[in-house]
Formats: sequence, structure tokens, C-alpha cells
Amino acid sequence: MSNKEKLRNVLFILLGVAGLLLKQHYIGPYSELVKSYLGNISVSFAIYFLVSVYTARWKKEKFFSAAVTLAIVELFEITDGFGIMLNTFDMYDLIANFVGVGLAVLIYLGINHLKL
Repeated sequence: MSNKEKLRNVLFILLGVAGLLLKQHYIGPYSELVKSYLGNISVSFAIYFLVSVYTARWKKEKFFSAAVTLAIVELFEITDGFGIMLNTFDMYDLIANFVGVGLAVLIYLGINHLKL
């Protein structure tokens, strides 16, 4: 993985963290949905780019990055924060996690396709 790709991943990780931190300040339409699920989408998005740093040399690395990320975030939900952190299980959180990873994969593929 080149330095340019690492920097890009760090920027996307920070974007995911920003989404998590700023969701509580959202006051637009669908406020309840945004406050409930943007955190899941943002964290899943950020974790995908973090995991992709470690899977960059693997065959089918996009698939494995997505699979590892989904395993982490879905297990976090199902085990209520791995029994360590406070978390409230919500079935829709599982879908939001999938959306976050899907968004990350689409952006990753788009950037690589455009050679950015």
C-alpha cells in the first residue's frame, strides 16, 4: 500500500469518526433516524478503511476487508459491546453496519476506478 493510499485511508477513518461525533448535533429532517443509525454507519465506514490497511496485500483484499469489518461490527452489536462496552441491541443497527461497509466499499472501488 502506497503512502498516498494510507493517507487516503486515514482521511476516511477521520471522516467516519467525525460522523460519529457530529451526529448528536444534527437538527434536520429524520433527526431520530440520523441520531440512531449514523453512528453505526460512520463507525463501520471507518473500521473498513482501518482494516483495509492490514489486508492490502491479501488476495481479494476488498472482500476480506468487508468480511472482517462486518464480523467486528456485527459481533459488537450481537454481544452488546463484547460485554465490555455499553451497547443497546437494535436489529436495525445490523443493517446500518452493513450500509456503512457497503458505502466504504463503493467509495473504495470508485476511487480506485478513477485512479485518485
